[in-house]
Amino acid sequence: MDPRGSNSSMLHCKTWQYTRVWIPDPDEVWRSAELTKDYKDGDESLQLRLEDDTILDYPIDVQNNQVPFLRNPDILVGENDLTALSHLHEPAVLHNLKVRFLESNHIYTYCGIVLVAINPYEQLPIYGQDVIYAYSGQNMGDMDPHIFAVAEEAYKQMARDEKNQSIIVSGESGAGKTVSAKYAMRYFATVGGSASDTNIEEKVLASSPIMEAIGNAKTTRNDNSSRFGKYIEIGFDKKYHIIGANMRTYLLEKSRVVFQADDERNYHIFYQLCAAASLPEFKELALTCAEDFFYTAHGGNTTIEGVDDAEDFEKTRQALTLLGVRESHQISIFKIIASILHLGSVEIQAERDGDSCSISPQDEHLSNFCRLLGIEHSQMEHWLCHRKLVTTSETYVKTMSLQQVVNARNALAKHIYAQLFSWIVEHINKALQTSLKQHSFIGVLDIYGFETFEINSFEQFCINYANEKLQQQFNSHVFKLEQEEYMKEQIPWTLIDFYDNQPCIDLIEAKLGILDLLDEECKVPKGTDQNWAQKLYERHSNSQHFQKPRMSNTAFIVIHFADKVEYLSDGFLEKNRDTVYEEQINILKASKFPLVADLFRDDKDSVPATNTAKSRSSSKINVRSSRPLMKAPNKEHKKSVGYQFRTSLNLLMETLNATTPHYVRCIKPNDEKLPFHFDPKRAVQQLRACGVLETIRISAAGYPSRWTYHDFFNRYRVLMKKRELANTTDKKNICKSVLESLIKDPDKFQFGRTKIFFRAGQVAYLEKLRADKFREATIMIQKTVRGWLQRVKYRRLRAATLTLQRFCRGYLARRLTEHLRRTRAAIVFQKQYRMLKARRAYCRVRRAAVIIQSYTRAMCVRRSYRQVLTEHKATIIQKYARGWMARRHFQRQRDAAIVIQCAFRRLKARQALKALKIEARSAEHLKRLNVGMENKVVQLQRKIDDQNKEFKTLSEQLSAVTSTHAMEVEKLKKELARYQQNQEADPSLQLQEEVQSLRTELQKAHSERRVLEDTHNRENGELRKRVADLEHENALLKDEKEHLNNQILRQSKAESSQSSVEENLLIKKELEEERSRYQNLVKEYSQLEQRYENLRDEQQTPGHRKNPSNQSSLESDSNYPSISTSEIGDTEDALQQVELQKRVRELEQERKKLQVQLEKEQQDSKKVQVEQQNNGLDVDQDADIAYNSLKRQELESENKKLKNDLNELRKAVADQAMQDNSTHSSPDSYSLLLNQLKLANEELEVRKEEVLILRTQIMNADQRRLSGKNMEPNINARTSWPNSEKHVDQEDAIEAYHGVCQTNSQTEDWGYLNEDGELGLAYQGLKQVARLLEAQLQAQNLKHEEEVEHLKAQVEAMKEEMDKQQQTFCQTLLLSPEAQVEFGVQQEISRLTNENLDFKELVEKLEKNEKKLKKQLKIYMKKVQDLEAAQALAQSDRRHHELTRQVTVQRKEKDFQGMLEYHKEDEALLIRNLVTDLKPQMLSGTVPCLPAYILYMCIRHADYTNDDLKVHSLLSSTINGIKKVLKKHNEDFEMTSFWLSNTCRLLHCLKQYSGDEGFMTQNTAKQNEHCLKNFDLTEYRQVLSDLSIQIYQQLIKIAEGLLQPMIVSAMLENESIQGLSGVRPTGYRKRSSSMVDGENSYCLEAIIRQMNFFHTVLCDQGLDPEIILQVFKQLFYMINAVTLNNLLLRKDACSWSTGMQLRYNISQLEEWLRGKNLQQSGAVQTMEPLIQAAQLLQLKKKTQEDAEAICSLCTSLSTQQIVKILNLYTPLNEFEERVTVSFIRTIQAQLQERSDPQQLLLDSKHMFPVLFPFNPSALTMDSIHIPACLNLEFLNEV
Repeated sequence: MDPRGSNSSMLHCKTWQYTRVWIPDPDEVWRSAELTKDYKDGDESLQLRLEDDTILDYPIDVQNNQVPFLRNPDILVGENDLTALSHLHEPAVLHNLKVRFLESNHIYTYCGIVLVAINPYEQLPIYGQDVIYAYSGQNMGDMDPHIFAVAEEAYKQMARDEKNQSIIVSGESGAGKTVSAKYAMRYFATVGGSASDTNIEEKVLASSPIMEAIGNAKTTRNDNSSRFGKYIEIGFDKKYHIIGANMRTYLLEKSRVVFQADDERNYHIFYQLCAAASLPEFKELALTCAEDFFYTAHGGNTTIEGVDDAEDFEKTRQALTLLGVRESHQISIFKIIASILHLGSVEIQAERDGDSCSISPQDEHLSNFCRLLGIEHSQMEHWLCHRKLVTTSETYVKTMSLQQVVNARNALAKHIYAQLFSWIVEHINKALQTSLKQHSFIGVLDIYGFETFEINSFEQFCINYANEKLQQQFNSHVFKLEQEEYMKEQIPWTLIDFYDNQPCIDLIEAKLGILDLLDEECKVPKGTDQNWAQKLYERHSNSQHFQKPRMSNTAFIVIHFADKVEYLSDGFLEKNRDTVYEEQINILKASKFPLVADLFRDDKDSVPATNTAKSRSSSKINVRSSRPLMKAPNKEHKKSVGYQFRTSLNLLMETLNATTPHYVRCIKPNDEKLPFHFDPKRAVQQLRACGVLETIRISAAGYPSRWTYHDFFNRYRVLMKKRELANTTDKKNICKSVLESLIKDPDKFQFGRTKIFFRAGQVAYLEKLRADKFREATIMIQKTVRGWLQRVKYRRLRAATLTLQRFCRGYLARRLTEHLRRTRAAIVFQKQYRMLKARRAYCRVRRAAVIIQSYTRAMCVRRSYRQVLTEHKATIIQKYARGWMARRHFQRQRDAAIVIQCAFRRLKARQALKALKIEARSAEHLKRLNVGMENKVVQLQRKIDDQNKEFKTLSEQLSAVTSTHAMEVEKLKKELARYQQNQEADPSLQLQEEVQSLRTELQKAHSERRVLEDTHNRENGELRKRVADLEHENALLKDEKEHLNNQILRQSKAESSQSSVEENLLIKKELEEERSRYQNLVKEYSQLEQRYENLRDEQQTPGHRKNPSNQSSLESDSNYPSISTSEIGDTEDALQQVELQKRVRELEQERKKLQVQLEKEQQDSKKVQVEQQNNGLDVDQDADIAYNSLKRQELESENKKLKNDLNELRKAVADQAMQDNSTHSSPDSYSLLLNQLKLANEELEVRKEEVLILRTQIMNADQRRLSGKNMEPNINARTSWPNSEKHVDQEDAIEAYHGVCQTNSQTEDWGYLNEDGELGLAYQGLKQVARLLEAQLQAQNLKHEEEVEHLKAQVEAMKEEMDKQQQTFCQTLLLSPEAQVEFGVQQEISRLTNENLDFKELVEKLEKNEKKLKKQLKIYMKKVQDLEAAQALAQSDRRHHELTRQVTVQRKEKDFQGMLEYHKEDEALLIRNLVTDLKPQMLSGTVPCLPAYILYMCIRHADYTNDDLKVHSLLSSTINGIKKVLKKHNEDFEMTSFWLSNTCRLLHCLKQYSGDEGFMTQNTAKQNEHCLKNFDLTEYRQVLSDLSIQIYQQLIKIAEGLLQPMIVSAMLENESIQGLSGVRPTGYRKRSSSMVDGENSYCLEAIIRQMNFFHTVLCDQGLDPEIILQVFKQLFYMINAVTLNNLLLRKDACSWSTGMQLRYNISQLEEWLRGKNLQQSGAVQTMEPLIQAAQLLQLKKKTQEDAEAICSLCTSLSTQQIVKILNLYTPLNEFEERVTVSFIRTIQAQLQERSDPQQLLLDSKHMFPVLFPFNPSALTMDSIHIPACLNLEFLNEV
């Protein structure tokens, strides 16, 4: 086989300049080069430039296919699947692995169906539980390559196809086979954990340290190399849980027990035991350090760097204990292992003859060997140095040489270890076995890979033989898969030529093959290795797979599929025979230790070739073979090692062929065990040996590149023309037309049913066309953008130039303006200065002239003034002289006139006096004097009153002014003192004026006060006089009141003394009868209850529970009606029942009215007393009390009478029933009862009229009494009757008036009416009628006002509703048409829902009334029956005694106290109806958390009755019921959330009503009445809190289960932004068989819809808002963790477009949080790592500044996560650049100081601790409605 594969891609493609190719290189195997000129047909060489710029002329031979390989585009480098490469050949595979391993640190890569695993020689954080959960449930091609992905693929195919699976792990020693197999088993143990408590998965994992200890050793290539092959079958049940396991082993390397090469070790268990030799329990083993024993000191170095043998030994012991190996067996195992070490150190001494040897009897190691194994020391000493020869006639004992003794000792040691190894494997299988039936299994094969050394012996021959068989199975499986793929896609099948290694296998295992000749030579007595080699030369010299070395006659060469291997024949026969002397085995069989003897029994000596799976649990392939004997039992020993290995290998191949294989090929990157160091030579050698290149060659021979039509269309639609896209919408036809136009050769591609198949190199060609198209588009875009930039630059320069010119011109203009302004200013300064000088000269001259003029004019004026003054004085003297003379003359004339007037007036006066004296003596004069005197007196009186009022007012004003004045004076004094202190006696005039004005005001105020005091004193005297008069009138009224009180008391005493004795006797008798009746009812109730229980047990169906017979018939209606399922069968009965119920209700209302009336009268009497006290009047309190007591007695007598009538009614019904026992019709009893009730009602009406008449008479008497004393206004003001404001019918008022007239004739004469007293009474009656009519009118007015208010309220409600509708309409107009339709539908649904709820309440109310009437009817029937029973007893008493009326005790109406009573036997029914059988849909439209409220009301009643057992039983049953429901509905989100909300509400209720003040701060007074009184339920609160946490966790688990399948598809894969993401070439793993066609894909809207569902359910069921916030915080964390983990495990998802999609999706989720008002939940903070990861994908990743920006931005991502994303970053096209290794190293250097956790992935199972904050309810318990749909009729409201 050509290791390079085919290279047709270069032959059939034109190769242009700059094409990159691969050429062979002796150091690097393959080296990259680039063509410097175009290749033309006929050229014999290529001009190449190497990567170091070296020019090379590379010769080619096209005819012999000696041409270089083409290199793949850079965009394809680093692919997860090697089959995705366009050019499939060895250098492409090697380069891709190298890039992934060194640059991206990816150790796993797919190659078709093979997982290539490169050993990193470093611990990587990619195998944790979080990684297992991340790969669980994922398709194989969706995630990055991983051993977990292969394990998940096997697990899914087993579950889906129900076919057994196998994982074949192979590779060189040190390549990591054991670790890979271990991780695969760990995955199965985690994902398919056992369903029971057996922990079988832990036992499976525990077998690994045991097998590593006894089967692994250090070699030059590997520190933990498996020196045996094993196949582990992990069994699963029908639910695919692990139920057991079974292990088969192959070809243990026994020779390592006695020999190790340099720098190698023996098996780990020897060194572990030596490291633990100091332990007390191992003292008897007599071990020391490993260097002291021959078998452990061969290799030289007994330790491994970084490995603690003592610690590993402790793990081995723990694993043995976990697998059920007893401590005694463990000690025995360790003794056997220690005995092997002692056996190897036994000293053997050769005798002088050389043919014999001996062992010293005092040899310490031999003694320890015999002691530890429990065998005879002398016998073992003898038979170690002797052997027995058996012939047909006799037996000989022969001595052995030193070499023969050493060989025999080593053979014994190997045999002991092999038997112990087989025993341990057998017991491990027993521990892993199960009694359950195995449904399927997954096998993990950890077997040695192809080996070739300088010296190859029998072990390498067997190993390579096994790999030949596995390679053949691998080739056939790959070929089969390719054939199935072609047939599935309906592609014409062409036979693919692949390497068939069957001739090589026949060379080894066929008849007279290598193994047959080896076994034949072993049977020959004198057979040797040289003879066997000669037979091989003679037999197989013509075989194409066999060659003879030129320089050797004892070696042979086999041409394997991987390489030529030269085997040295020395030792083949001895290893194949595996000789152990029988005498030594017999000594071991006779051991006194049972375990040692069991190891060497006959049935343990071999393993049959064909056996069941159980017997094949351990393959004992190392079996003793001795010389042929005649004994039958020894025939089993004739089977050679080669025969056994061939048999077990054939069984293994049968098992693998019956399963679906999965391949893991482990590659060792270098021999120095350096971490992340890649040796191309060693890698290529292993790739050729493990079959990876064969897979590539088979794929490349056909159509290796395969695209779905959808992916091809999305990737290469840029190559399509617009008309092609417009002509048709069928993507398949478009792809066909495009391909036919792009690729002319039809053989280069094939169209399948769902995919397009390409030959090798065609995808690269399409990628080149696509890149050219993009390059052209890029050039066009660059050209346009650059032109635009230049135009922008020109415009910017032009605008800048214009701006500069504008500023320069402006500067010059401003400078010219400044010059002109300065010139003008200078001229102005000159003008002003010159003007100033001229003005100053003028002013000096002017001032001089003015001075001269002033002096001159002054002199002239003074002269004229002197002349005028002289003339004026003369005039004044003349004026005064003339005036005096005139006045003197006038006085003389006036005196003369006065004298004359006096004389004349005296004469006239005398005459008038005389006439008046005459007139005074007449009578008319006196009369005229008295006219108007009375009016003047009245006016004076009024004036005095006015003055008194004014005086009073003035007095008050005076007091106010006085106080004000005093305050002002004090204030002024203080201000004056303060001012004086401040001014320090400043004699200011202003202060003196203020003091003077204040003194004036003070004097004025004193004068006003004196006037007011005088007025006050005068009026006070008059008031005292009036008070004295009023006190006298009050004394008279008191006397009259006492007289009336004495009269009323005498009348009341006379009446009460007559009836008190009879009433006491009657009450006692009625009490006794009621007691007996109640006891009978209780007895009958208990009997009926027992009978009901018996009937229910017989029928076994829940029926309608009746109320107890002693329940009150007049229970108050509940706030919410219940639904009754019973129906009225007869229409007449229903009508009579309704009429009866109506009359009973009317009687009850009348009784309540009378009670209310009495209470109102008491309140009115108290109000009258208060008013009388305020008016200063002493009211007749004793009379009112007597009247009220009299009225109460009347009402009590009326009630008693009604009770007696009811008893008479009952008796009459009983008599009627006894007379008609045969018929006893129910309708007759009803009619009789109805008639009696009507009569009682009529009697009640008559009594009401009499009460009104009595009230009217008493009122009229009071009015007449008070009218005689002119105090009627006061009496009217203080007299108030309760019924005066009460609505009374007009007929009742008229009848009351006639009743007053009739009753008045029978009353006594009151003494203060005239003879016609009847008219007074009639008048008062009419007044009462008028008042009643007025009250009626007022009541109508009030009713009208109430109706108006009600209508106004309705109008306001309609306005509010209209405003809401307008707002809604305005909001709707802003929405899109689709949103408007959806919004309208939601509004209509909400309206219809409200209407339905209203109708439902109405129906429930009607049904509740119906049910109540039926209950009351049944109660009346029960009471009638009770009366019938009592009638018989009462007949004998009526014969001897006078008939007495029976009195029934009516049940007093009480309000619902918020407690529910149930019987103990109904607890199970309560839990079943309220918990276990309850569905959340039944309580839609009711109060949220209704079951919690009902349960608390039941608990409260139990607390009220102080029944601790009932409380304990109810709470325990409730908690157990909730747990049962949650276990049954463990995947129902709605049910779980329903009980979470109810459990939390019940917990809140227990806190809110616990009586603890800390929880009662928000309670109302009514709620405080509902607190628990007797019990402290703190412990149950803790239990409920724990239960709430469990329910919350189950709720999160259910929600996560619903969301998790959507997350990856919606967040990473779905194109939220269309056309943003590109499609890259995919390999075989995207065509994984686990990917079902039509698999559902989700978009972000699906997640949002699911979130909306969660939010709606949680809100509708009344869950606390704080808990809702925590729920969505947890869910958003899970979205973040799952998305980020998948991003970290998917190379194809780490791109710029994915970052953009993530940013958009996260913004949509944030918008949803804001829309639901959940932004305070902290959900956005949990998404921070994903947000930063999306930003990291979009950031620039080149320079040092970019690295610093990334480090400062990505604070929520760990260093490993940042580096992982950078390593995974994949460009979608060639225009993007990869992240360089140097940039990643820069990031790592800057992040060294971070103390990040070592975990790469987020823990998606992490759950935040939940808090349940106290959230009290505003509802009161008495307002809770219990719907009938709950079937809780047996609960009684208390």
